[in-house]
Order: sequence, then structure tokens, then C-alpha cells
Amino acid sequence: MSRLSDKATINLFKNSSLEELSQLASEAKLQHHPDNTASYVIMRIVSLTNVCVADCVYCAFYRRPGDKDAYVLTQDQIFAKVDQLVERGGSMVAMEGGFHPKLKVEHYETLFRAMRERYGDRIEIYGPTIVEAIWIAKSSKISLEDCLKRLMAAGLRWIPGGGAEILTDEWRKKLSPKKYSVAEYINGMRTAQRLGMGTTATMVIGFGEPYEARVEHLRHLRNLQDETGGFASFLMWTYQSQNTALGGSVTSNDDYLRTIAISRLYLDNIPHVRASILTQHEKGPEALLYGANDFDIPLEDQVTQLAGATIENNTDQVLNWVRARGLTPVMRQPFPIPACK
Repeated sequence: MSRLSDKATINLFKNSSLEELSQLASEAKLQHHPDNTASYVIMRIVSLTNVCVADCVYCAFYRRPGDKDAYVLTQDQIFAKVDQLVERGGSMVAMEGGFHPKLKVEHYETLFRAMRERYGDRIEIYGPTIVEAIWIAKSSKISLEDCLKRLMAAGLRWIPGGGAEILTDEWRKKLSPKKYSVAEYINGMRTAQRLGMGTTATMVIGFGEPYEARVEHLRHLRNLQDETGGFASFLMWTYQSQNTALGGSVTSNDDYLRTIAISRLYLDNIPHVRASILTQHEKGPEALLYGANDFDIPLEDQVTQLAGATIENNTDQVLNWVRARGLTPVMRQPFPIPACK
């Protein structure tokens, strides 16, 4: 099968039925995952602070410095959350911190060292995101490469794809103008991959962006993956609109399924496509019939919860949703770090 062009991808968005896309994406998935299983991981997204000066119009979570309800979690508070995750059989913790003007690289080094000393390899740490890492480096007056090397020495192995949203400069200026350009985002990911860190790719849809913007986003990811092979997985979720400056409504599950299927077809070089249970809830496992092969069960994500997402804490319930689609869920450990080219 020849590689999808951007023109052909736009045509799929505009003219293909969901039934056709399900069939095409399922066939594409079989090239990577030929069995009838769906892998999953139990994880927790820990927001170590809600102080952020990025001012993203789609975010309901952030607080400005000095706000009454602004916080920075202590190590003990973070450990309590991770302890609960381990007790539930979880193995992955995503650390989010936004653009805090006073937290320098030393703060993160101390935290990650303490986490490694306490948990060893029982958990994997994902985060900060690459845009947060760029912010930390600039705030600390060091290069991004030096920042990442220091965080790696402290025990960090993964940089997740959060902060990508829609990778076009037009839409970044509309949504999050302080979160750096497309080139800065891609160069940051390239740097992390070159240093031997694991990375993941993401996309958020539903801001009102045209299909062309989604395809441009996917093109940036595919091009970097062709170059480095550094992305372990791709995760897409939908913008949650409650309590945000941007407002609006949440795009449909049909739009989500259409886009996840086309992403599987377009991103022929990324092995794992992950379904978002967090934003699609009981409809999330349907994406496993549209090219996705993996999902996570999050115990917490304050950022999306405050914008309207619903956490399903009953692991068995989520697994039953998957089984109802005719698939066998299999718990996994965090993905191995890809070997970059």
C-alpha cells in the first residue's frame, strides 16, 4: 500500500464513511499488531503545580502566580499520589507543571532523584512535556540540551508529546502563542530523541481547526519519525471546553473516530496508536476498532477534569468496555524507549 499523500488524506476526511475508515484502519493496524488484543497501562497524571503563565485559551486548570488557590505540591503529596497508583497496579506517572516562573531545573532534578530513590523502576516517569522543558531551560538560563541531560541524570527517561495541540503556527498563535513555534516544538523533540530519551506524539482536536490543519500536524510528526524513529506511540484526544476562555463545545465521538482512523493510516511509521478513555469515556474503546491498539486507564488528570472530562476509576468497568468490542485487554508495562536512527 502506497503512503498516504496530504491530498489523499484530506479526501479521506471529507468523503469516506466511518465504516470504510474502520475497515482501512483495522487492516493497517494488523500490520503492526496481528492479534486480537488491546494493550493498556494504569497511570496517573500528577499536576505538580497549577501555576502557569502560558495563558492558553483552552485551559481551565491554570492559575496565575499569587492567586489564592495556586499551589506547588510537596514531595510528600506527590509520593502519596504515586503510592496510590502503585497500589492499584499502575506503572506510569505523568508529571505536568506548566510554565511556572520560579521553578528552575534544580527543582525537577531534586524531585526526579527522590522519585527514583523511592520507587526505582517500579514506575516510569513521563514529563515534563517538551514545551515545559524548553520553558525550564530558558528560565534556568541553560540550553535545552543541558536541561534534558540534567533531568536524565536525575532519573527522567521520557518526554511526552503534550503541548503539541495543533502543530500549525497559525493555530498555535490562536490557542497558545507562548508555547513556542512548530519548529521549536519539533526541534525540542528531536533533541530529546537524539539524547536517547523516549518520546510520544500527541494531537488535540476540536478547537474548530480545519482538516488541513490536522493533516499538517500529522505531517510534522511523520516527517520527524522518518528522520529519527523516536516516537513510541501516538495519542489523540478532544478539547474539553468547560470553564475555559475559549469556550465552545466538544467535538463528536464520530469526529474523534474519523481522525484516529486517518491518523493510523497516515502515521504508518509509528507502531502504537492509543485510544483516549479520558476524553471519550465509555466510547473510548470504540477507537480500538478504528486503528488504535492501546489505551490507558488514568486515575487522575486535573487539567482535563476541570474542563469537563470524567475519570472512570473502576478498572474492571473500562476493561469490560473493551471486551464488549470483541477484544482482549492485556496489561503492559511502559513501552521500551525506541532506538533512534
